[in-house]
Amino acid sequence: MLKKKSKYVMAILGATGAVGKETLDILEERKFPLESLRLFASKRSAGGTLSCQGKEWTIEELTPETSFAGVDFALISATDAISRDYGRRLGAAGVVVIDDSGVFRMEPDVPLVVPEVNAQALKAMPRGIVSIPNCTTTPLVMALKPLLDAAGVKRVVVTTFQSVSGTGAAAMDELMDQTKDLMAFRDIKAEVYPYQIAFNLLPHIGSFNDGGDCSEEVKIAKETRKILGTPALRVTATTVRVPVLRCHSEAINVELEKPLKPNEARAALAAMPGVIVYDDPVKKLYPMPLDATGKDEVYIGRVREDESITNGLNLWVVSDNLRKGAALNAIQIAECLIKG
Repeated sequence: MLKKKSKYVMAILGATGAVGKETLDILEERKFPLESLRLFASKRSAGGTLSCQGKEWTIEELTPETSFAGVDFALISATDAISRDYGRRLGAAGVVVIDDSGVFRMEPDVPLVVPEVNAQALKAMPRGIVSIPNCTTTPLVMALKPLLDAAGVKRVVVTTFQSVSGTGAAAMDELMDQTKDLMAFRDIKAEVYPYQIAFNLLPHIGSFNDGGDCSEEVKIAKETRKILGTPALRVTATTVRVPVLRCHSEAINVELEKPLKPNEARAALAAMPGVIVYDDPVKKLYPMPLDATGKDEVYIGRVREDESITNGLNLWVVSDNLRKGAALNAIQIAECLIKG
């Protein structure tokens, strides 16, 4: 149980990764009430410093002997093994754990939360752990929630176009290095992905199951049902890695329970906290990764009727996977818990 205080001690496990660094920026931007900050990373990074809220904070090596005495929140964005080990241990010790991995997402006694959609789930945290969804699930449920409330949702078909930052800093470096090498007519190296990512698309994120689905596709379907509280909702996904540094995009087809005109859908979406409707085909206005990079909001456009099915809608969604897809969502959860 989180004790009410004027300021809080926060630990970040994975502080030097892309999400960890974004978290520091957001803590500063939102003036989160920090008493102190504990930053943890690998031995290689230990001893360095990172800045936040006008102070320099020393990076510590994360070891089994590390003490978390006095820590209120632990934000984990590292490996599954670290989440599994430290998440359980810290949650049991009374630290509020906000975890970015897939380790706890589908466990029934761990809430899976996007605050704009299901903040009420934070009322029950028996293990002291809350999970944040996959970075593609978050914008999907942000788009579906107002449509669900307005007209009900029967079926969802989503194709994702996911940037390389979703894999991590090494993938971003690989895309840039491959692009430079190809433009200079040099041979390229593919180490992070199984194939060249520059000037290419990879319809493969995660591991394949016996039915041919990627693990990312399975996650999206399961997480969407849990967050929306719709266990019978039919969801199918195809996930594609694209040569974009930042922001995930999604083409979403929705079959609704009741008729909803595109203008009515736009109005419902525009009323959703954290959503910006950016949709004017005449002026060629629609969301792109360049628009959403560094932004907190989920951008939605290309809202139109799907005439091939009854009560069908198509829409296009873009969001910054490092911010709303990860770091921002975690900080918003902490803010919700502080407010009670």
